[in-house]
Amino acid sequence: MPETRQCLLRVIYIALILLFAGCASMQAPQGGPKDEKPPKVLRMEPKDQTTNFSAQKITIEFDEYFKLQNQFKEFSVSPEQEKPPLLKIRGKRLEVTFQDSLEKNTTYTLNFGKSVGDVNEGNTVNNLTYVFSTGPKLDSLRISGNVTQALTGEPPKEALVFILPLSRDTLFGKGKPSIFTTTDSSGNFMLKNLRADTYKIYAIREQENGGDKIYQQINDQVAFVKEPVKLDKNIDSIKLRLFKENAGTLRVLDRKINSDGSILLSFNRQLKRPAVTITEPAEIDARKLVKFSAANDSARIWLTSMDFDSVGIALSDTGKVLQNIRLTRARNAKYERNLTAADNLAGSRLNFYRHLELVFNMPVTSADAGKITFQEDSLTRQNFQLQKDSTDFLKYRLVYPWRTKRKYTIKFAEGAFTAIYNTKNKAFTKTFELEPKDSYGTLSLSVQVPDTASSYLIQLLDEKKETILRQDIITKNRTILYANFEAKTYFVRVVYDANRNGLWDTGNVQLGIQPERIWLAEKEMSIRANWDRNEVLQVPAAAP
Repeated sequence: MPETRQCLLRVIYIALILLFAGCASMQAPQGGPKDEKPPKVLRMEPKDQTTNFSAQKITIEFDEYFKLQNQFKEFSVSPEQEKPPLLKIRGKRLEVTFQDSLEKNTTYTLNFGKSVGDVNEGNTVNNLTYVFSTGPKLDSLRISGNVTQALTGEPPKEALVFILPLSRDTLFGKGKPSIFTTTDSSGNFMLKNLRADTYKIYAIREQENGGDKIYQQINDQVAFVKEPVKLDKNIDSIKLRLFKENAGTLRVLDRKINSDGSILLSFNRQLKRPAVTITEPAEIDARKLVKFSAANDSARIWLTSMDFDSVGIALSDTGKVLQNIRLTRARNAKYERNLTAADNLAGSRLNFYRHLELVFNMPVTSADAGKITFQEDSLTRQNFQLQKDSTDFLKYRLVYPWRTKRKYTIKFAEGAFTAIYNTKNKAFTKTFELEPKDSYGTLSLSVQVPDTASSYLIQLLDEKKETILRQDIITKNRTILYANFEAKTYFVRVVYDANRNGLWDTGNVQLGIQPERIWLAEKEMSIRANWDRNEVLQVPAAAP
């Protein structure tokens, strides 16, 4: 028995060793660099750009396994066929089989768009094409150029550029083009193997990648060449400027009564001088409060009374009623209201040339300075002023002779502010210091314009060239002083205000109107701390 037990223990011991060794040997290597390369074409049969083409099937071999994605949106053949070719995957090969007969002496272009991608990472083969001719020669004309954003001058990310024969221009906005390409990282594009014809040229930047390649005014940006282009030789200088087109007909995109009882309206286009009127119940119109967005494409409305089953609202622009809107209030609706405040602090610093501003989420009807504890370096101060903004019913301002190298702690007790519907704030605290005066500088910009009979919008932009910090309208040579600005990098943009309305006007495809011209000065306008900078801005004449 002892010998049997001893043998059994040896067997178990050896089995455990083999088990652990086996488990360890099954571990696959982990990590490694991420695959960022799309599949590579190894071979095409028949070869690309074959003439006297007579095959019924094309085979394209890649260096790795791949998948087809959105092929009905991405793949096209030009000229179009009544029955489109069939695409099938055979291992690492893509087979394209024609279902329709081919025209004689015709150049065909198969455009795969971004339909081919690798299996694991989804890296796509961009602008993959296959060209052949059923006759002895290929169409060899081309159109190339560049696409930029009209407002920023920057190249877009993968804009779609396409052409439509003039005879088929009615397809724009209704169907997918068959002759197209996408721009590279610099906004450049090239359409090749084109036949001689007269074309309209377009570019669109769809809201999301992988769109349907059909222009949707509500979401997409668009660019176009106004006049048809007669292609009888290569054209290499096409310039396209993308813009977001204003809707011709106003449409209210969203209308609702918010959870706090306020009303939200959003529109499909920017309005010039918008206004709202409460038409029913009419007696509450005089006490309404309205706040339009900076772009005038949405409005928030507060009514002092919610004692109604439904409310009628007339939306107007420049004195003309555009739409009548009706909202129904849910029965027994209960609203949750919390009065909160944002501020104009940059982190824990207050701009040396500003007072502390509080911007509330609801209209404030009264304030109680007695519920505010104001401390400077732990010493309580009473000589501050609480001022309501005269033009913005959401804003209050604390005025005080702020000093640097002091720590300010301001405590707002519960009920320090009372808003509409008798809503009161919960207790909150603001702690900050004053930014030193020598953190700011001044830029003196001498603007020289090319035509004193025209109007120009001089816009100072932030370092990302996205936000307009200040705009000046000028019609003659003059100096603009940007005094006491934060030490940062700025840029200047000039809008050629052709209609002299003080706004950048976008274009209209149907009317053939291009957006107003813009020039972005290449030279940055950095403002150094505690420094005065003098610069000359020579505005060039607007290009046609």
